[in-house]
Amino acid sequence: MLVYLHGFNSSPLSHKAKVLGDYMNSLGIGRLYHCPALPPEAARAIELAEASIKGTPPSRICWVGSSLGGFYATYLAERHGSRAVLINPAIDPHVGLKAYLGPQRNLHTGEPYVLAPDHLEGWRQLYMGTIDPRRYLLLVETGDEVLDYRRALDRYAGAEQVVIPGGDHSLQSFAEHLSRIVRFAGLQA
Repeated sequence: MLVYLHGFNSSPLSHKAKVLGDYMNSLGIGRLYHCPALPPEAARAIELAEASIKGTPPSRICWVGSSLGGFYATYLAERHGSRAVLINPAIDPHVGLKAYLGPQRNLHTGEPYVLAPDHLEGWRQLYMGTIDPRRYLLLVETGDEVLDYRRALDRYAGAEQVVIPGGDHSLQSFAEHLSRIVRFAGLQA
């Protein structure tokens, strides 16, 4: 099973979520793809992500997380002993998203909310101090204008790492990595 976790203020309608879902469908394994709509509250986002894997052995789960979704994927991979593909992942959103406190709006649904200190605390509680790098495939582009890709290289030292020169936070080269993601997840057509 492959579970895509979208980023901050994003949704299952995001470009990467749709491209990955379409790719899984084209392989005839779309039934193994899930992409929950994650709310801004960390605990609730984790609940929804975990609901999508109920009854699935950890060895058959691969989380694919982009940005904030990469932070969630790290927490879930460590908690469940599963694998994760991280796309330009957020390392410590409880610090990095502090600058965004105040009114927010989901980019795809338009739903408004207020990002408050409670959100930051929720993310802080999910931060995993130590990780097993063997669980991860890291995909970063050096032109990421939102997050410093070098922090991800340090955090996931020892993981399988793909560093693409240029690009941006959206991971412009995403479509080129679809077959690698599916292989890393251990899925077959």
